[in-house]
Order: sequence, then structure tokens, then C-alpha cells
Amino acid sequence: MALALGAVLLGAAACGGNADAHSSTQQDGKGGSSSGGAAAANASQATVTVLPANGATGVDTSGALKISAAKGKLTKVAVTAKDGTAVEGDISADGASWVPKGVLRTHTTYSVAATATDSAGKAASQQSTFTTLTPAASATNYGIFNVDAGATYGVGMEVSIRFNKAVTNQADVRHAITVTASTGEPVEGHWFSSQRIDFRPEQYWKPGTKVTLHLKLDGVKTSKTTYGAQYKDVSFTIGRSQTSVADNTKKTLTIYRDGKLLKTYPASLGDAQHTTYNGKMVIEEKDKVVDMDSQTVGLGNAYHIKDVPHGMRLSDSGTFAHGNYWRPTSVFGHENTSHGCVGLHDVKGGGDPSTPAAWFYNNSLIGDVVQVVNSPDKVIQPSNGLNGWNMPWSQWVEH
Repeated sequence: MALALGAVLLGAAACGGNADAHSSTQQDGKGGSSSGGAAAANASQATVTVLPANGATGVDTSGALKISAAKGKLTKVAVTAKDGTAVEGDISADGASWVPKGVLRTHTTYSVAATATDSAGKAASQQSTFTTLTPAASATNYGIFNVDAGATYGVGMEVSIRFNKAVTNQADVRHAITVTASTGEPVEGHWFSSQRIDFRPEQYWKPGTKVTLHLKLDGVKTSKTTYGAQYKDVSFTIGRSQTSVADNTKKTLTIYRDGKLLKTYPASLGDAQHTTYNGKMVIEEKDKVVDMDSQTVGLGNAYHIKDVPHGMRLSDSGTFAHGNYWRPTSVFGHENTSHGCVGLHDVKGGGDPSTPAAWFYNNSLIGDVVQVVNSPDKVIQPSNGLNGWNMPWSQWVEH
């Protein structure tokens, strides 16, 4: 996460004429300054009003900035942050008003310069500065995302963002987060809950695609009382295509690389009492050693193996593809003995790179897809891990 905050610098300026310059006063008391009369005659009838007032502080990031003209039309409006970043906005068709297209950033000083012209073509201008509010820590809503800048992921990688507070203004937040692909393919978001939104394309990413997560959340109201914090881009790359199929009936794991059969290993999936989910599951974590405790997944004291080698998480609920050293090699390919995981032969300590589990671990990326077929269990829920590929695209884009 990164929180980009503008500097809080408040500048104010005032303009005034030289009281001694070119003054001319009639001594008989009739009339005033001749130069003053000329200036009044040449003055624009247009007036410009800027809200908030010049020098205002603690200004809200949305709804507070309004620029209007009377007896004339706005012809030029420039609103810029202290660092020179321009605020996009539109002058209304009748020239009477201007509003920003989006929200302002928090903790930032903005300068306003606006000009209006009356029916005679005479211009009037207004300049001012103001500073936006700084939300309290309790009113700041961070989006924790699952991708690293510069990393390489598999073709099934979903961008997942989980907020530390509930998001009720989901449309505004969705508008402030975009994911773009160098291929130009559409990438859409889906809200799984009030605190989680995931992004993916309709089909798996194409190998070599550069993907960028754009977070423009700073200043966005995520609810009535909370504000987004981040304002950054995070780019990563999609690597080669690798997908695998774990067949519960055949008791095998078949690996495909760029669409071609690469390897087939004997496997052991979930036993009759602890069947493995069907469906497409994305590797979301990789750990060379995993402490697996049955109590953490609601299975009582069924097992506690502190040194499971070559673990790759496939679901939030505890499904893994992992090495298994405590079963004889004769089990793999012939008997399903796990508690719902996809097990491959391994050695204690995971030190032998030639074992099936070691090879699969060393040749897999976070974001690779492992699809389980022919299991008597149900299809895994799309929200259980990075497994939105199990949801039809039409349903994905609905929410």
C-alpha cells in the first residue's frame, strides 16, 4: 500500500491599486476622478464566484468545489494542486458553472483561476486557494491488494483488493479502481462483499500481457464517514501459460504448458469422507514448508503435520497442492487418502528436487490454475480464494 499525500501549504494573495498613481480630483467638489470613471465604464459586467472561499481549510473532497458566473459566461477555469497536477472539469453548456469530473485528493492545497466574459466581450477573473481535509485514521479506508510491482504471475491471476472497512459507496469506489491490460482486453471487477472486490478478464490472461492496477482512491468517499487512501499504479506481467488438471478418478495431476501436455504425475486427492472441491483453483500462495493443523479447518484432531513440504494454497478454506512424505509411493495414482488436498509424492524436508511435488512447486507460479475434475464434491465457491473463474462472465459483470 502506498498513501500519497499532498503537502499542506496555504498561500493567499491580495491585489490592490496604487492610490497615488494618476489621481485627479476636481477642486469644486463636482464629480470624481476622471480615470476612475473610465475604469468603471470599461469594467466587465460579469462576476465570478468560487466556492469554497479563498483560504478555506478542511474542505471536503467532493461536492464543495463549485465555480459559477453571473452576467456572463465562464471561458476559462484552471484548478491545480500544489504539485501542478490539474483537476479535470467541464464548463456547463450555458457557461454558468464549472464542477470537477472527479473527487479532490485529501490533505492538498489547490489554486483556482477562473475567467468569465460578459456580452460585450469584457473579462473578469477570480483567483483563490483552499486546502482539503485530512481524514482521521479511524476514517481512512485502505485497500489491501494481492499483486506486487514487477512480479510475474500465471494466466489465472485475479487482482483482489480487500478493504479494512466496509464500502457502501461501491459504484464510486469501483469507478476509482481500474485494471488495464496491454492487450486491450476488458477487465471487470466483481464485489464479493462490502470489503472485497476482484478483477479479471473474461478468459485467462494471454501470456506476456502487462497488467496495471490503477488505484485512484485518495479522496473517494467509501462510505458516509470514511475516505479512500491510495493513489498509485501497480504493474505486473503474465508469464507462460500453465494449467493443470487433477483427476479424482484417474488419481493423476496432468500439467499443460502453453497448451501442450508437459507432465503427468500420480496423485492422491481427498478420501471418501473428505472429498476435494471440483473446479478451477488458482495458486494464491507458495511456501516450501507449511504447518497444517486440522483444527484450523474444523476437522478436530485429525492431523497436525508441522513440516508439509512444497505447499501451494488453492483456497482460503485450506485446499492445497502439496508434497506428501508420510504415505508410501504406492498410494499415489491408486488411492485417495488426503483431507481434500491434491497430494504428490515427496520426501521429508522436501530436499529432493526430482520428486513430483518438488518439480511441480519449482515450476509453478502464483496465478497458475489447478482444475479438479470428477470429484463427488461440489464446485468450489468463486469467493473461496482467487477462484472467480468458476463464475459465468455474465454474472461476474453484474455486480
